[in-house]
Amino acid sequence: MTTTPSARAASQYTTTTGNLTARMALHSYGTNPQDWFAWLGERLPLTGDVLEVGGGTGELWRRVGPRGRLTLTDFSPAMCARLREVPGARVLRCDATYLPIRAGAVDAVIANSMLYHLDDPDAALREFARVLRPGGRLAVAVNGRDHLAELNTLGPVIGRPDLAVRFHDPNDVTAEATPARVAAHFDDVTIERYPDELVVPAAEPILAYIASMIGPLTAAQESAARDAIQARIDAEGSFRVRKHTVLISAARGFR
Repeated sequence: MTTTPSARAASQYTTTTGNLTARMALHSYGTNPQDWFAWLGERLPLTGDVLEVGGGTGELWRRVGPRGRLTLTDFSPAMCARLREVPGARVLRCDATYLPIRAGAVDAVIANSMLYHLDDPDAALREFARVLRPGGRLAVAVNGRDHLAELNTLGPVIGRPDLAVRFHDPNDVTAEATPARVAAHFDDVTIERYPDELVVPAAEPILAYIASMIGPLTAAQESAARDAIQARIDAEGSFRVRKHTVLISAARGFR
């Protein structure tokens, strides 16, 4: 069944933070000694009026600490409840393509792994440009088309070849395509890749990740997936998963 990115995001996140939490847990097996949030925090514009769109559980701010005058948004009531735990943050529940913020009001916009949830990511980029002051900075994190490719191979194993489709939405918000989209609205676009690979020693974190994508596995699906994962671990010592995540930075022009 075909569904839109926004409809899938609504089904995944409106009433629960569990799916996102399961996915973040898998990334704790990364080989980079500096985890994603610490790496990202060193590169973000974090002074003045800072806006994060699609803030999720607010994990970024638990790791790097609130900075500047922080506004956090998400469409999900469940996520907004978690965001309200971030000290000093203003939280708004809204759509990323219609931000209840006046034009030119913020110094920085952060969109961490969220653009691919939108049916019209270009509308969101236009909105980010609208709320930024001239000279303000944008930071967008997206994944490449080969991101987590080894997990895609488990789809046919459990009779769900659509598993791979769920990792890459038809709007093609990817490391390959997004820089040009950002450049259509912003200046001084730069791209930096986060160097990392997952080395997972057991099946359970991978099974939890898959279930977060497609729902609870049947006993037969879990058994088949576990056997395939364990075979890889037995042969190679771990289940290794390639990551391809980039941070795209840009500036709001003065035009």
